[in-house]
Amino acid sequence: MSSSNGVSEVGIVGLGYVGLPLAMEFAEKGVKVTGVDVDAARAKTLNSGVSHIEDVPSEQLATAVDARTFHATTDFAELSGVDAISICVPTPLGKSKDPDISFVSSAAESLAPVITRGQVIVLESTVYPGATEELIAPILEQRGMKAGEDFYLAFSPERIDPGNKTHLVRDIPKVVGGMGPESTAKALAFYEKVFTHVAPVNSTREAEMAKLLENTFRAVNIGLVNELAIIAHGMGIDIWSVIEAASTKPFGFMPFYPGPGLGGHCIPVDPSYLSWRARQEGFETGFIDQAGRVNSRMPDYVVDRIGQALNKGRKSINGSKIAVLGVAYKRDVSDVRESPALDIIEHLEERGAEIRYHDPHVPSVEVGVKTYTSSDLTAALLEEADCVVILTDHSAIDYRFVADTAKMVFDTRNVTRRSQIDSPSVETL
Repeated sequence: MSSSNGVSEVGIVGLGYVGLPLAMEFAEKGVKVTGVDVDAARAKTLNSGVSHIEDVPSEQLATAVDARTFHATTDFAELSGVDAISICVPTPLGKSKDPDISFVSSAAESLAPVITRGQVIVLESTVYPGATEELIAPILEQRGMKAGEDFYLAFSPERIDPGNKTHLVRDIPKVVGGMGPESTAKALAFYEKVFTHVAPVNSTREAEMAKLLENTFRAVNIGLVNELAIIAHGMGIDIWSVIEAASTKPFGFMPFYPGPGLGGHCIPVDPSYLSWRARQEGFETGFIDQAGRVNSRMPDYVVDRIGQALNKGRKSINGSKIAVLGVAYKRDVSDVRESPALDIIEHLEERGAEIRYHDPHVPSVEVGVKTYTSSDLTAALLEEADCVVILTDHSAIDYRFVADTAKMVFDTRNVTRRSQIDSPSVETL
């Protein structure tokens, strides 16, 4: 462990989209990082300097490995001597949309035998309000040490935005709430090593709730604009022009945009953590639940709109060739977690469509029991398709070429209009 004047060794549990970028931030500051991941093959690959995360170039990782500021392992015992540990493991939803915190519990169980007096333990994985105090603390305390006295426990929500080149990890303010003032102070000192700004709150519960508020706010507003998009289309109104007009108001309005559905690990998942916890406390979550219903219906609505577009050309989905552009959940990333494109492809296949896709970031993808391979974006692909559907607006795609070549384009992201493409072959969501 380091002396009291700073942090020189840290541990990161979970080396995925959150943990690995965080590890690199510390490594670049000269802090020795020990990363723990239960996937032995991943640990081996990382130690060879090869990154599996687009936001972490292999060159950056290899530099840290060569400088011995980063090392990956599967052995939790290697964390016994570090100053602070961040837990960055997945927190998905179960089949019944209840929180699945098994990865967090497992990480805490593995840490309990190896934590040492004076260490700072911070949970970054999204959880329901109260989880750090009610779940993590008792597990870590089972060997006799007390949180806030013998070791310091805090929650600090991850705010990483994959693919965002403007807001780098270190520049996104870091919210920190500890179990007691001393835990908060210790966690702040830990993160101040790499983050430009840290924002303390009064408790772990406040920090947990802050993360859920951020993404529930987005989910509810996206649900609102998706519902308005459906209504506007039915009334013959261009929702994109409506949003543009409303955005001219310099106060009291923040634009959100419709799309084929929610994707990624945060926005589709986090509101369910909040509503689940609220139900445990006897509260209703009407806005949250309704937004979830609207957003979850969007893939079906997109399929219906594709059917309507094909009908104009006297075709049906059954037997049509459909080319999908983009299967990642958002622009310029390879992440397909919770991507609405997967549901749309599956629904189109169920209705008898023949599907091919192009995504410059996703070479192959599993949809149900079938594996698809990305096709090259050629004139032949576009000309053969009865309908080309833009589901992810990757910046590497030449949309003018798409619009000029395809018979019919259904654009769920409004990227053609944003690219100033005015073509009779294009219809927007």
